[in-house]
Order: sequence, then C-alpha cells, then structure tokens
Amino acid sequence: MLLGPVRLRHEDVRLPLGPVRRQAVLVALALRPGALVTPEQLLDSVWGDDPPKSGRSVLPSYVYALRRDLELPGGEPGKSLIRGERGGYRLDSDRFTLDLTDLAGHTDAARRARTAGDPAGAAEQLARGLALFDGEPLAGLPGPFARQERERLLNRRREARVQRLECLVDLGRYGEVLDDLAELCASGPYDEPLAALRMRALHGSGRQGEALTVFADLSRLLRTELGASPGDALSRVHEAILRGDAAAPPNSPAPARRAVNELPGDAGRLIGRQTELARLTGAATPGAVTVRTVDGPAGVGKSALVVRAARELSGEFPDGCLYVDLRAHSAQGRQTPVRTLQRLLRTLSTETGELPGALDDLVSVWRTATSGLRLLMVVDDALDADQVRPLLPAGAGSRVLVAGRRRLGGLDADLRVTLEPLESDESVSLLADIIGAQRSHQEPEAIRRLASLCDGLPLALRLAGSRLQNRTGWTVEHLVGRMTGDDRLGQLSAGDRSVETAFQMSYDHLPPEQRRAFRALGVTPTVEFDTLTPAAMLGLPGAETEVLLEELVDTSLVQQPRPGRYRLHDLVRAHARRLATATPGETADARGAAFRLHLDAARMASDWGVDGFPTGPRPQAGPFAGWQEAQAWLDTAGSELADVVGHAASVGDADHACWLAEALTDYFVRQGRYHEAETTVETALAHVDGATDPRMRLALWNCLGYTAIHQRRYKRARTCLEQTLGLLADRPDTHEESRTRTAMGAMALSLGDAGSAIRHTTEGLALARGIGSDWVAATALVVQGLSYYFDRQNERALACFSDALPHAEAIGRPRMLGRALSCAADAHLRLGRFKQAKHHLRAAVVLVDQVSDFFLCARSLTRLGTAEQADGDPEAAVALHHQALRRHASLSRLTEPSYDWLEMDIRTRLGHACLATGRWRQAEREFQAVQDTHARSRAGR
Repeated sequence: MLLGPVRLRHEDVRLPLGPVRRQAVLVALALRPGALVTPEQLLDSVWGDDPPKSGRSVLPSYVYALRRDLELPGGEPGKSLIRGERGGYRLDSDRFTLDLTDLAGHTDAARRARTAGDPAGAAEQLARGLALFDGEPLAGLPGPFARQERERLLNRRREARVQRLECLVDLGRYGEVLDDLAELCASGPYDEPLAALRMRALHGSGRQGEALTVFADLSRLLRTELGASPGDALSRVHEAILRGDAAAPPNSPAPARRAVNELPGDAGRLIGRQTELARLTGAATPGAVTVRTVDGPAGVGKSALVVRAARELSGEFPDGCLYVDLRAHSAQGRQTPVRTLQRLLRTLSTETGELPGALDDLVSVWRTATSGLRLLMVVDDALDADQVRPLLPAGAGSRVLVAGRRRLGGLDADLRVTLEPLESDESVSLLADIIGAQRSHQEPEAIRRLASLCDGLPLALRLAGSRLQNRTGWTVEHLVGRMTGDDRLGQLSAGDRSVETAFQMSYDHLPPEQRRAFRALGVTPTVEFDTLTPAAMLGLPGAETEVLLEELVDTSLVQQPRPGRYRLHDLVRAHARRLATATPGETADARGAAFRLHLDAARMASDWGVDGFPTGPRPQAGPFAGWQEAQAWLDTAGSELADVVGHAASVGDADHACWLAEALTDYFVRQGRYHEAETTVETALAHVDGATDPRMRLALWNCLGYTAIHQRRYKRARTCLEQTLGLLADRPDTHEESRTRTAMGAMALSLGDAGSAIRHTTEGLALARGIGSDWVAATALVVQGLSYYFDRQNERALACFSDALPHAEAIGRPRMLGRALSCAADAHLRLGRFKQAKHHLRAAVVLVDQVSDFFLCARSLTRLGTAEQADGDPEAAVALHHQALRRHASLSRLTEPSYDWLEMDIRTRLGHACLATGRWRQAEREFQAVQDTHARSRAGR
C-alpha cells in the first residue's frame, strides 16, 4: 500500500519493512515495476544530493534486508521479489499488486461511466478510488523520488475529488459538495474551473448571491494579482446564473465550435512501454497546462507511445484532441510555427476569414481562442523548443505531449521521458506479434538472435518482421544470416522505410563539427567511453569534446548510461562506421589516436614501468599525470580493454595490436584476469607477421609464459618460454632474453628447484643490468632472494632483497618495493631480528595497500602478526591476523591460485597467537579450519 504510510500485506498478514530509508528503496523499485533500476538511480532516488559516504556499496545491505523482510511463508527458497541483475535490481512485478493499480482501475471505470452518460456510476467509482487513500501518500518517506511521487499522488487525489464533485453537481446533489468545494477553492484560489463548479453548486442550493460573490472575488484576484480577466468558461457560468439557469455546465463550448479529434489510429500493439505510458497518462497539476515530452533515437517508438497515451486520455478532453506533425526529420520539409498555428486555428473555428501572417499576432489569437478550452495536443517530430513553444494552448487543464529526437531542454515541461530500446524479451514479443506465434515458436533461438541484431529498436524490429511477412519462404535463420554480414543496416528496410534513412536524417541536421565527432565515435575501439577517447580522436581539448558529446546526447544519437560515460546504440554505431568509411584519411587518424591513448595508459599503468617497453612509442604528455591516473582510466573500461586489441587487429594495425597486448598483460595478471591476458596476447600473435616491430613475437611469447606462471600452469609456461628461447636463437634480443631467463627462474622456484632458479635468475640479472632494465633486475633479485631463503641461506637472501630495492625505487611502483620488503622480513624473522622484520612489514603494508594488492597485503599483515607475537605482544598479533583475513576475503578463489594456501597460512599463525593468549577454543576452530581448507583444496585439484 502506497496511498498512505507504506505497508505490505500477504493474505491478511502485515509484513515488516524496517526503517523509512529501506522503505524508500523498496518504493523506488515498486514504482518502476519490472524495470531494471541502476544503483545510481536508487542512490539519486533515496539520497538525492546527499549520497552516503560509502556510495553504491550501501545498497546491497538495504536490498538484503528487504529480501529477508519480503520472504513469504512457504515461498520458493532463493526466489526473492527483488532480483539482482547485471547493472541493477528489478522488482518482480508479476508477484505483487499495488493499491495504485486499484486506483487506476477505479478512475478508468469512472471515465468510461462519464463518457457513457452515467455520472452516478462515475461518482461511485471515484469514491471507491478516494477511499484507498489513508492520509498522505508515501507518508514519512525520505528522498527526492518519494517527494516527487508524493506530490504526483496528491495531485491525483485532488483531481479525483474534483471529478467526483463534478459528477455530484451534474446529478443535482449540491448540498453534498459545498464544504469540499470551499476547501479545494481555498487551496487553489486561481482555479477557474473549480470556482465555476462551486458557483453552480451554490446557485443550485439557492444561494445565488454567494455564487455571484465567488465570481466577483475571483475576478478581482485575477485582475490585481495576474493582470488577467476571467476566462470564457467561468464567464458563461456567471451569465447563466444571472439568467437563473442553474444547469449551465462549467466548460460548455461556444455553440459555433465543433469538437475535433485528429489523433492517428494505433499502429499495432504497444509492447514494453507500460511504465512510460503510465507516466505520460498520470494525473496532472489541476488548473495548469501540462507539458510532457518524450525523446529518444530514431525508430525507438516515440510517436507510437505519445499517440497511444493521447488515445487513452482523449475521453478527458471534450474540447478536442489535436495532432501536429512538425516534420523535423521528414523529406516533406519542416513545418513552421506560423503555418501550424494557422491550420490549428481553422481546425478549432468555423470562421474562414484571413488570419494574421506574423507569428506574434498568431500566438495572441491562438491563446485567446484556447483560453477557455481544455485541449489535448500531440506534437510529433519536434526539432527544438522554439518550434513547440508558440503552439502551447492557454486553457487550464489542457495537456500537450511532445515527441522528438532531441531533448527539448528549452521547453518548460513537468515530465520528461527518455525512451530506451526494448529489453530482449520485449523485442522477441514484438517480433512474434508481427510474424505470428506459430512461426516464432518454430525458431525460438533464431528469433532471439534476430531481436538481438535489431538491438531493441522497434523500427528495426518492425522492418525485420515486415521482411519475414513479405517473404514467407524465408526462415528466421535465413534473415539472421543476412543480417550478420556487412550489410546489417541494408537488411532493415521495407518499402520507403529504412533504419538507415531515419538515422541519416538525424545526421543531416547536425552542424559540421558534430558530424565529424559522430563519424569518429563510430570507430571508437570500445563500445562505452568517456571524453578522453573522443578528445584524442578529434584532437580537441576535453572541455570542448564534452560539449560536443552532450550536444549529441541531446540529439539522441549518443546515449549517456551514467554521468561522464557515453555510448552509441549498436545500429547507430553501424551507421556511424559506414559514414566514417567515406573519409578514410580522417578515420585512420582518429583510430590511431584512440589506440595510442590506450597504449599510453597501459604502459604507464604497468608495474614494468615505461622503460620496461624498449620499442614502440613512448607515452606522450597528455591526460595522465601519472601511473595512478592511467590505471584508474583503464579500470573504467572494464572488460572492453581486450576489444581494443581485437579492434586494432581487425583493421590491420598489427603494431598497435601487439604493443597493446604486451602492455596490458601485467595489468590483467595483477587483477587475476588471466583469460583476458591470454586472449589479447593470442589475438595479437595471430597478426604478429604484419607488425613492423620485430621484438613483438618474442615479447608476446614471454607474456604468455608470464601469465601461465601466475596461473601455476607450469607445463604451459615451459612451452611458451622454450618457444621464446628457440626464437632468440635466430634473432637475439637482450631485453627479451633477460625476461625469459628470469621467468624460467620464477617457474623453477615455484616447482621447488632453488638451484635452477638461482642459475636462471643469475643469467637474467646479468642481462638486465647490462641494458638497464630495472623491472627485470628487481624481479630477478626477488626470485633469487626467495631461492636462497628456501635454501636457508638467509644472509644471501637478504643481500638479494636489499639489492632489489634501488631497482624497485627506480621503477616508481609501490608493489615491487613492497614485495621486496615483505620477503626480506621473512629472512629477518627466521634470524630472530623482529624489530627489523616489523619495520619492513609495516612499510610493505602501506605500499601494497596503495595499489589494492590484497594478496601481498594479507601476506605482510599476517607476518607482521608473527613478528609482534615473537616480540612479546600476542594480542597485537591476533588483531593483525584478523586484519589479514579481512584482506584475504577480498580475493577470489577463482582468480587467485594461492587463495587456499594463504588462508591456511594466516589461520595457522592466528591459531598459535590464540594459544599464546589463552583462547583455546578459538585456536581449535582455526586449526580445524586449516584442515578443512586443506581437504577442500586437495579435493578441488
């Protein structure tokens, strides 16, 4: 129940909903039934401009608590009303009902009754609807969304009250309405229709003098406060009362005017737009002209939606329903406001005399003509606010629905709806509706693939369905095959309609600088991007690029999934790519700049350091001040980074494909994204013959070996490294050989062969020092130091770790420095030098915490605990081991091969610390957990 304090019932049992902010999260989902609600939308809805310090991470706790509260007795385990999906949360709208639905049912029934001439039935339905309200809707809920919805629902209640009072006055039940009308008029002193209704009720009750006083008081208020006179409708009621005609309706039209309905017919079943339809047809502010806009890309179904909304509302507007096509994107030529107003005035009037030719004069005539009317107007295919603003009627209670590709920011509107492509299931339903259930059931998978190729665009879906209707010999799979070729857009046409033509008209309206930007966006290497990539591609400053992107968002050619991030609809992207082929030189430069930006970021973010890449372009002075900014930017690309390598390879830029694959290897491996590391390197290797940099073949095989070692796939690693050694025999390269020898040492160490590890790293170290490769030298020294440590040569191990420090400092990355310090601490612990061990470990924790290396941080914390215990502070040791476990919990068993080993190491040390502090039961639990983890680890091998 939302029409009062929020309540939830299952069969007559009231379910608890917890604190009001948790209720606000539920309401933000419930009032978007079935829609996917992003975390950003929920945060904006509930917290507004004062988000929680923990950001979106606070939401899972709210959702978890709601799921627990919403569990029904006997319900299916694990099947919650709130579904978590990629990108947000969705409330299962099929498993609950809202009192808002009942309210809508009663108001719809009332509208039908009034249309059928049954005011008593209408009044009864409205009374039932009003009885659903239990005080203020959404009472006490915080947040801007609840505040907005509360205001909307209060307006719906007021409108329902007014409509019921109108019915009662029409029935002659004047005495029942006077108190309510007095209260409503007091809260809306400028509401002329309401004042007219009160005047009728007073006159019908025999209180003619009071009725005339209402008119006199309102006339004086309008004149002194607004400089206006009463409208025609109120004046007609006044005149009727003076004549003693109590039955005169408040808004009776002038006898000469005929009511018109210009709305087009519906074109098929509207699928997947119920939420948007409900918003457009929702209650409006009484006594005002309501303007609601719908924007979106070409072919997304804006016209169909506003026409359907208008047809559902048409019964509420007896003075007329008007339709205007401004033809902003039509081959017939744009409709001017002057011509539009002249036509509208002739539509509403029986007069045929000459109308003014100047826009200002026409607007004045139009506002005078519509001031006493309650009109519904659909304005379709609007280009900008200047086209629409002169057309707005002046009559209180009128409603205007505007559809256009551009977001009309200059137009005052009380509601704006941005129409997105349909969801997958909705797309399939639309196709099935067009080609028939029998045909769609024969090829369900092909239908789903076809819907995906149309990317949820209703125009594309309808055109694809039309092709199948007209070619009964085609299977759906045949059309899918045709659309997976190079001419995907070309297949989406039927007669004089095509998706590409619709897109082209949007493009043709752009100024030159926006056209150039749009073409460049068609060849961005990632689907989603921020301002940096297009800025590099266009050679423009970031601020100027952002302005261009925002302008393209306003045209609906570019989508903005969240602040600062942009993307193109798949079919729009295909059109942009096709346009880009017409300017090959411009396109090649733009692509190259995008690849260079990603390469600069990947090399700067790598722990190998910029000098760890001896060939290829060095990073330019550009948008990244340091490795932290470069890494943060790469993080925003998510899983699309591998696509950059694939894109470079697909367009024949083998050098960038290889350089990018090498530079991204360390970034992927550090995050446990081994599959992406392998995919990018293997993609580049398949095109390495086309690269001009001869080092790349060696480097890529080394990258595969490096990745395999971190995965503990030593057979695979040996194969890759031996492949590199074979290639080195034909083409020596000191840098790559140093990497290969060091990697073989790391592999030997992991396999327990300390002697081979020392031999290989000694060779790798000598080569690295000869060419000044700090990263390879630091790595070789750490591996060599660990080899000496495991061979119990502690002083030699410490010497290696000490020698590694200046190389690590020269690279300027915290991780390698922290690793050397943490490993040196192990040797100090073994030698009983607890103060030195603690000093090294504290420094290591600070360093690796900077780069969120949870593994090395947990490893260092638990060793610091051991050092504290050995130095006489077992209580500090227990606390540090618990910190280590919390860091360990941030790791994934799927991506960290040493996950179980590290957990066992921490719990073993914690168990001993618990024994030292007398916590016998906890120690027993920790040792048991070690045994359980060991058994699980062996079983999973």
